Amino acid sequence: MRLDKFLADATPHSRSTIKNFIKKRQVTVNGKTVLKADTNVSEKDVITLSGVKISLQPKYRYIILNKPAGYVCATEDNSDPTVMELIPPEMQAKGLFPAGRLDKDTTGMVLITNDGEFAHKILSPKHHVPKYYHVTLARPFEESYISELEKGITLSNGDVCLPAQIAKIPDTENEALICLHEGKYHQVKRMFAALGNHVLLLHRIGIGDLILPEDLPKGSCKLLIDEDTKKIMSFGGNFLTKLHRIKKSSS
Repeated sequence: MRLDKFLADATPHSRSTIKNFIKKRQVTVNGKTVLKADTNVSEKDVITLSGVKISLQPKYRYIILNKPAGYVCATEDNSDPTVMELIPPEMQAKGLFPAGRLDKDTTGMVLITNDGEFAHKILSPKHHVPKYYHVTLARPFEESYISELEKGITLSNGDVCLPAQIAKIPDTENEALICLHEGKYHQVKRMFAALGNHVLLLHRIGIGDLILPEDLPKGSCKLLIDEDTKKIMSFGGNFLTKLHRIKKSSS
């Protein structure tokens, strides 16, 4: 493989940027400075860029972020900081984007990937991938919410939501766990508005059977392994089991 292609595949940089690094004598192969972008290299070679050893990365990357409030789920934004700014350099890869959106003031799990097909499966309502949210309401939880949401609530603009699961969190008056299988604009907030209540705090704790790690601080990221991505597309997890874990996951 050409040296410039190897480095472009293994880093967030474009091939033109890589060529500039090479011209500036910032690339070595097996300890020797290389000045030709078309130098042939392999994974067996020791390649450095600006003194940092570079290894060829897997084609796709999957990251979960514990999103803090104040960040928008976008690759770039003219007015607000984005979740992409929270990805550390060692986790960066070409084509990363947030798979789905949380509101600016909503916290919790965000999946960031460069695998468009995987992201589509998670986001498409036809795949029914469950997303779990810890909701804090302005007024006490009412038992009638359970049947209203399970039959599919109608929003103020006439949109009908898919059936959703909800349960009151034990030993609280105004906190609940809700499970959605779609992602309409401001959906959770609009659902509770239709029920005559108001969402104060919203925190996503899980997608599929993957639960936000209890030890992942807000603003921090974690690379996912194959078993983790399989959990996202697995729906065997019990709703009440997640309810029991919600206190720790959202603390």
